[in-house]
Amino acid sequence: MRQILFAGAIGLFLTLIGTPLLIKLLARKGYGQFIRDDGPRGHHGKRGTPTMGGIAFILATLIAYALAKVITGEKPSVSGLLVLFLMAGMGLVGFLDDYIKIVKQRSLGLRAKAKMAGQLIVGVAFAVLALQFKDVRGNAPASTRLSFVQDFGWSIGPVLFVVWALFMILAMSNGVNLTDGLDGLATGASVMVFGAYTFIGLWQFQESCADAPSLTNPEACFDVRDPLDLAVVAAALMGACFGFLWWNTSPAKIFMGDTGSLALGGALAGLAICSRTEFLMALLGGLFVLITMSVVIQVGSFKLTGKRVFKMAPLQHHFELKGWSEVLVVVRFWIIQGMCVIIGLGLFYAGWAADK
Repeated sequence: MRQILFAGAIGLFLTLIGTPLLIKLLARKGYGQFIRDDGPRGHHGKRGTPTMGGIAFILATLIAYALAKVITGEKPSVSGLLVLFLMAGMGLVGFLDDYIKIVKQRSLGLRAKAKMAGQLIVGVAFAVLALQFKDVRGNAPASTRLSFVQDFGWSIGPVLFVVWALFMILAMSNGVNLTDGLDGLATGASVMVFGAYTFIGLWQFQESCADAPSLTNPEACFDVRDPLDLAVVAAALMGACFGFLWWNTSPAKIFMGDTGSLALGGALAGLAICSRTEFLMALLGGLFVLITMSVVIQVGSFKLTGKRVFKMAPLQHHFELKGWSEVLVVVRFWIIQGMCVIIGLGLFYAGWAADK
């Protein structure tokens, strides 16, 4: 429990004091956001705002996790390190994308094939490693069975698992990336989901199968390799994103860029895979799914019928063009995300209670 508190508090403190230093550094180098001309007109005034702010909460998360371990004297776990690896690896791909946008003033950044290749390399490495490093109970950080609140059904095998893990990683990374279109929207939504995973990890630790003999009903336990350490990682991310939100909320002094959005999406997918809550993630991260689906619907409708369903995709820009202010869109979308988290946690608890 102390690890969780230390990780969250240190992550919060580091981004609160570190982000303004990063803002000054990026502004001095002229690393400002490139704004597309076909976007909402209200966004043109954001041109030049420092970007690549994801550097702040990536570094803060890594440092917070490490310091929490040093302070408490606890050892890092394989599951925690793998999620941090996935976060940092996806963040590196995003950093290269942002850097090219800024230096070459090219709105699309990395070429699509190069960006996809980077994500695939990081994702495959995570998925393969997550099936290794079994503990004394035979549990690896990830399972080849699908999961909702816990594993269910038959094993899909290691090859299909790698494909499934890649789908989740790419879906969540690009989902957060699409959501990151308004000041504070993706950051605030991510704080809620990381908060949920802090709770889930702590609950799984308290009801772990490792302690099955001491539980009231041993059959209702969670067979997760390192639940407490996943809660520590989630708390570090929650604190770091919370501190970053202070500077990222409207009017944003800095944007997270692809550096941050790909990193957050990777972390969310990693937490879902290692905590055996893969399908539950679709609900806990409901806002990211909703916004991603708006793009799929828009593109599909235009290709099939030549007509657009929304004034503009992703969905948040549709409401901007309908006359909603940016702050109004963000707050209402935060409410939607909060409802998704509450429902998701309710189902998580209900699933555990049903087995108990």
